[in-house]
Amino acid sequence: MRAIVKTKPEKGFELLEIEEPNIKNDDEIKIKVIQSSICGTDYHIYKWDDWSQKTITIPHVNGHEGLAEVVEVGKNVTSVKVGDTIAYETHYYCGHCYMCTTGDAHVCVNMKILGVHTDGVWADYAVIPASIAFKVDPRVDLKYAALMEPLGNAVHTINYSNILGKHVLVAGAGPIGIMAAEVARKGGAATVMVLEINDFRKKMLEKIGVDAIIDPTKEDAVEVVKKITNGRMADICLEMTGSDVAFNSCIDLVHNCAEINVLSVFGEQQIPARINDIVFKNLKIQGVTGRRIFDTWHIVNDLLANNILNKEVLDGAITHEYPMEKFEEAFKTLESGKAGKIILTINK
Repeated sequence: MRAIVKTKPEKGFELLEIEEPNIKNDDEIKIKVIQSSICGTDYHIYKWDDWSQKTITIPHVNGHEGLAEVVEVGKNVTSVKVGDTIAYETHYYCGHCYMCTTGDAHVCVNMKILGVHTDGVWADYAVIPASIAFKVDPRVDLKYAALMEPLGNAVHTINYSNILGKHVLVAGAGPIGIMAAEVARKGGAATVMVLEINDFRKKMLEKIGVDAIIDPTKEDAVEVVKKITNGRMADICLEMTGSDVAFNSCIDLVHNCAEINVLSVFGEQQIPARINDIVFKNLKIQGVTGRRIFDTWHIVNDLLANNILNKEVLDGAITHEYPMEKFEEAFKTLESGKAGKIILTINK
């Protein structure tokens, strides 16, 4: 079968013919991969940065987000059947540690990540535990089903706060930031403001509409937020940039006792700590990872199945689609900075 593989300790991947995997455990399923979206994690592995060098074992089949069809099930599997269309949780959880047994499997202490600690899904076929499969409602437009995992990130980040009637600031208009802005609007936020400096992404935001697009390199962000909120400043900030500058801007753009929910990963750099500002403003800083298993998935599924989210926003989040064979072109597009979510079609 075809697979996109990390074969050398250097930048890039290769498209290879490798052996098709088989079920080895009665609790596993074999899937035919339909689509997979490129994530920031994939780009780290593509670049072969410091994190990747410490984390990835070569050879390595890449990819984790996506949509698939079940083609075979292990003897113990009853949750899905052959022919089902599924998305999948990318976090392998053990099911028996303290976190798993108290409702927080998304931060399992024995966590492994699909496509990071195991071979991924950029291949014609993959074998995964049935426990991470999520059967997609047939009403969900399959065009958007490959977004369920990153959309789940957006929903999970928002759900730490009560956004009803609140002024919400999203820092970063990447695909998850764009989807978070839409979820916040549909969830009853009074206003949704987005902090973004990339011209391509600002144009995307203009097409889908938010209350304000703020470029702090070209305007006084504090004054813009103050005007929109009638002097109050933002109630909630969703930090999705991985930039220390943006994180510190969030501290300035929220009012005392506000909330900053941090989904982004900051790589190797340490953020210069503004602890005094956080303390004296009485801020709540909430770290966010993954999605609640499977609470968040049901929310995402129902949002998509019932057409709650604006399709123009979802289309805006997906800026490019490439066949598997053109993965190099896809990564060049990603590197250009003129892309949102990029979809790789593995099998039609």
